[in-house]
Amino acid sequence: MLRDKRLIESELLVVRWLRGDPEAFGAIVGLWERSLFYYVRRLVESEADAWEVMQEAWLKVLKAGKSLRDPAAFPAFLYRTARNAAVSRLRQKGVRLESRETAQNEIGDEAAEDPIEGFDDADEVHTALDRLAVSHREVLTLFFLKELSLEEIAGLLEIPVGTVKSRLHHARRAMRQCLENLKGDCHVGRKQ
Repeated sequence: MLRDKRLIESELLVVRWLRGDPEAFGAIVGLWERSLFYYVRRLVESEADAWEVMQEAWLKVLKAGKSLRDPAAFPAFLYRTARNAAVSRLRQKGVRLESRETAQNEIGDEAAEDPIEGFDDADEVHTALDRLAVSHREVLTLFFLKELSLEEIAGLLEIPVGTVKSRLHHARRAMRQCLENLKGDCHVGRKQ
């Protein structure tokens, strides 16, 4: 199976950075900033918070990244670092991250169902996404960015793969319900 061009480019840039190429880190930031910001923005309350979390995350990556042994592990390391910074910010504001569901049910064909299929308005999708529980927003965002496998998402969130599948299942259902009832109250599973 061919690996995504972006992931290969990322690995090569990380190798250059670890070998001391000062321009490589800037290229890494350029490569990952957009998708990382999208992820962080889904977790925190405002764009300003997201940019602050991003700055904190990139500084931590710059300091701790030199200890990274496997360049292929960089995306998970990057997202974990950003997640930890976002979680710290959420805790400072008194927001709970976990949702109630922790069942580890295996998911059947519904896993392939896209909760936003048939919804063309990006603003509606983002509005619905913002109304979900933080844990649902997070797993949906990570899954649909398609840069991390279920196993990598599990490692990043420090939960079993079965729990990732369960959260994804429940998050898709909540997202679909929220989109269908956008004009009504769709704070499905939201804990804030």
